[in-house]
Amino acid sequence: MSRFFVVRQSQILAALMMREMATRYGRRGLGFLWVVGEPLIFCFGVIIMWLLIRQHNQHGVGVAPFVMTGYMCLLLLRHCISFSISAVGSNLGLLYHRALGPLHLHIARCILEFAGATAAFIVVYVVLFAFRQVGLPHDWLLLYTGWMLMWLMAMGTGFILSGLAMRFEIMERIVPVLTYAMIPLSGVFFMVDWIPASVRERYLFVPFPNAVEMIRSGVFGEFVITHYNVFYALGSSIVMILLGLLLIKSAEGYIEVD
Repeated sequence: MSRFFVVRQSQILAALMMREMATRYGRRGLGFLWVVGEPLIFCFGVIIMWLLIRQHNQHGVGVAPFVMTGYMCLLLLRHCISFSISAVGSNLGLLYHRALGPLHLHIARCILEFAGATAAFIVVYVVLFAFRQVGLPHDWLLLYTGWMLMWLMAMGTGFILSGLAMRFEIMERIVPVLTYAMIPLSGVFFMVDWIPASVRERYLFVPFPNAVEMIRSGVFGEFVITHYNVFYALGSSIVMILLGLLLIKSAEGYIEVD
């Protein structure tokens, strides 16, 4: 029974992801490749811009790999949030199917964003490695763990804001402002070691920098000083996802399917 349930849910999510790619990117031209191509263009664009306006090495870290480790995290966070907010509104017609619920729409979009951002991260890494801008990761496990935790945090944040948006229409106008406010809080464009020691510990109460620092530690190793708490990052991720699931579930009565 449980195996049938898992297989059934996997089929539903796979079908939703295929539909999402077809409706978002179309079936012609590059089509599905835009799932990876879109974050690639953003990341390379930011790397080139930073290389033009800044020194190629800051605090002992190359600008290109530094931007890669930070900006890919920011893309994952912002995409998971923005596509979660519009998940239900863009697919109201699908909710006529009894097998589908709002949570299916949210999870399918978050998995799709994770797959696209991960593939783009790998491509950027390979390109920078080919140009000798970055070496092989010093700790693969730490890199994988940090990236997974970053995704879980992004998904949890998207669930929470989407659950609130399903109840309060004004959230759709506030969320874009909140995502911009998250940029300095996320720690993607600076390292925790660069901020004053007096505020460092309090700053790490924000969950996102912990995951970003883990990724940078996994990539750069002992060449940079990083600060993070794995258990706090994991606990924060679980709490955010559970809270988001509760908010989405409790807001289902506010969905109007004509």
